[in-house]
Order: sequence, then C-alpha cells, then structure tokens
Amino acid sequence: MTISTSLPGASASHAAANALDEQLVDAEADSLPPPSPPKFASRAAKLLFAASLVLIAFNLRPLFSSLSVVLPEVIRDTGLSTVGASLLTTLPVLCLGVFAPFAPRLAQRFGAERTLAGALVLLALGTGLRGFDSVSLLFFGTFAAGAAIAVSNVLLPGVVKRDFPESAAIMTGLYTMALCAGSAAAAGLTLPMEHVLGSWQAALAAWAVPAILMLALFVPQALRVKPQAAHTGFRVEGLWRDRLAWQVTLFTGLQSALAYCVFGWLAPMLRERGFEPTVAGGIVSLSVMVQVVTCLGVPSFAVRRRNQRGVNIALVACATIGLIGLMFAPAWSVLFWAVLQGIGQGGLIAAAMIVIVLRSSDSHVAAHLSGMAQGVGYVLAAIGPLFLGLIRSWTGSFDAAALLIVALGLGAGLAGAGAGRALHVGARTVKLDDRKT
Repeated sequence: MTISTSLPGASASHAAANALDEQLVDAEADSLPPPSPPKFASRAAKLLFAASLVLIAFNLRPLFSSLSVVLPEVIRDTGLSTVGASLLTTLPVLCLGVFAPFAPRLAQRFGAERTLAGALVLLALGTGLRGFDSVSLLFFGTFAAGAAIAVSNVLLPGVVKRDFPESAAIMTGLYTMALCAGSAAAAGLTLPMEHVLGSWQAALAAWAVPAILMLALFVPQALRVKPQAAHTGFRVEGLWRDRLAWQVTLFTGLQSALAYCVFGWLAPMLRERGFEPTVAGGIVSLSVMVQVVTCLGVPSFAVRRRNQRGVNIALVACATIGLIGLMFAPAWSVLFWAVLQGIGQGGLIAAAMIVIVLRSSDSHVAAHLSGMAQGVGYVLAAIGPLFLGLIRSWTGSFDAAALLIVALGLGAGLAGAGAGRALHVGARTVKLDDRKT
C-alpha cells in the first residue's frame, strides 16, 4: 500500500488560501489540449451563460425530493411494495455512481457544453415520463433522469470554474444555493402541485418544465461553442491502492447515504409520525434550505484549521443526531431537529468537496480522486435509502432504521476523521506520450 506523505507547510497554506476557489473540481483536467472558455459576444451574453449554469444546477435535485413527498401515494396507487419503493428511491442514487465515470470522455468527444445540453434533454425526458400511469415508465424515467444528473454533476462544476475564474467564489455560492433551492422547492411544492394538477403523476412530471425551459435557453448557447477535439493526456498512478483515497471515498459515500435517506424517506417518516403531508414536505424543505448556510460557510472555516478531522466529525454528529431527532423527538421540537440536520448535512456536502481538493497534490489527482469518490461513493450511498426502505418493509415501521442511521453516522465519522488528516494521497500524475493515447 502506498503511504501518503505530509503536506509541506507552504503547500498547506497555499491549499487553504485557494480551497474556496478550487472546491469545484475540473473533470476535464486531463484533456489535451486543455478546454478553453468560450468567447462571449458581450457582457450580457456572459451573464446569460452564467445564469444558465446556475439554473441548470437548480434542475439537478428535484428528481430526488419530489418523489419522497408523494411516495405513500405512489405505493398506494401502483401497488408497489415497500421493497419496490426502496428500489425506486435508490435507482437514481445508483445512477450517480454508475454513469459519473463516463462524463469526462463524453466532454472530450462532444465538448462539455454540448454534453450538458444532451444531459438536459435526457433529464427533461426522464422526468416527464414519470407523469404516465405506468410503473415501468416510472422506473425508466427515473433511471434516465438519474443518468443525466450523474453526467451533469461531474461536468457542471468544472465548466463553472473554467469559464468564470475571476468570480469563482461568487459562482460557487450561486451554484451551491441553486442545488439546495431545487431540492427544497421540490420538497415543498410537489404536494401543492398535486392538489392543483389532480394527480401525483402530473406533479412529478411538472418538474420537467424547468428543465425544458432551460433547454430553450441553454441549447442555442451550447451550439455556438465549437467543440475541441481532445484526448486524455495524463494518468494518475497509485490512487486506488492508497488508504487515504479510500477514506475520502468512504467519507463522500457515507455522508451522501445520510443525505439520500433524507431526500428519499424523511417525508414518509414524518407522515407516519402523524404530520400532515404538506407539513412533512415543508419540514424537509426547511432542512434542505438550512444546508445553504453551512454549505457556504464551512469551506472558509475548514481550510483554516490545521486539519479537518474535528470539523468532519462535528458535522456528521449534527446530521446524524438531527435525523434521529426528527424520527423520535416530540413533535413540538421537530423544527429544531430539522435545522440541526440541515446544518450538519449542508456542511458535509462542502466538507466532502474540500477534502478532495486538500488531499490532492495537483488538479489531475483532484479530478481522479473526485471521480473515484463519486463513482464508488454514490454506489455506496445507494445502500442508505435502499436498506432504510427494506427495514421499513421487514419491520412495519421506521423505528429500527435508527440503527442504520447510527451505523452510517459512525462510518462517516470514522472515514471523515481519516480523510481530514493533513496529508496528500499517495498518487502521482504521469503525462502520457501522444503516440500512446
């Protein structure tokens, strides 16, 4: 096993100073020639492109939280078992891990902008298919939309970073807020839309409308950018044998498992406790919106620490205890636990991005470590909503799922303690000879 080496003082200082700008990892770091930012005809065109990227981010989370708030109705009307519902909530999370590795190669062949446009088409189609009264189309649409989100998750941060280097911090904040806003909006508005539109199918399909509007706005901009022929010019050796890289991956995956338990099952949990459906959706929406605060605030705090071990453990504790509180604490205290859970979960999202950057010696290692953390981590994250639903099916209630939540929290805490050490992963970047690529 490769042994990681300690960060030199100058490198640690440099990493801390630049972590806020660099937390958006460039998935195309290995491309030769390096992708160049598009030339904008005017400042207005550049602002429109920036707004488009932020609005794309808004569309990357409604798939998850919109389903959870109507899941009891889905089970009732389709005859799905709780096991089937578990598979449905797990499917898009699994797609995030399975399809993420394909994104850089698609961008090298077609260009990042056109690949994002294609992903938007698939996202709109998949989301719209959930509006048909067919279990098969419900699963297929969820699968297609999950694949689209996986590709977008990988490419969008790099495009934001590449095209707006002079305002990376602002764009990072807007990107993060848009992700949370999309999730919160879907959690809070899907049930009201069901009442207006008359069915949960129509309410789920309605989230294709923002994606379709984004297509109309973004596709003309993407087609104006001429794709550059590129190939992989670097490889990273030793990453998959490195203990620290696996700790970063496990931290990313297990904290994501907690997050997707919230997205997939928190609303049904609250409804089973006796909360009205719209109230349950509102509580989930509140928890997700609170995530914005710590997601924006944690990076600047974490990078100033000698290491991130304490930060990671504290955030895991908040997210885990908050979720347990939402399951069992008195109803009058539920807003407190929702806020606590949001504080922890939002901070964990940022912490997972930050450790990828701080544990990497260069942008190529960061890109590969990010790919490893997303590819393996999201597959691992799928066990959260899957097992939670299975436990509900086996026991008839969500109470026993608290053991799973605690186990995920303990695992994330241990992995976060390892990933937070002030070390670099033991991997090196090798430039490939053009004749071998």
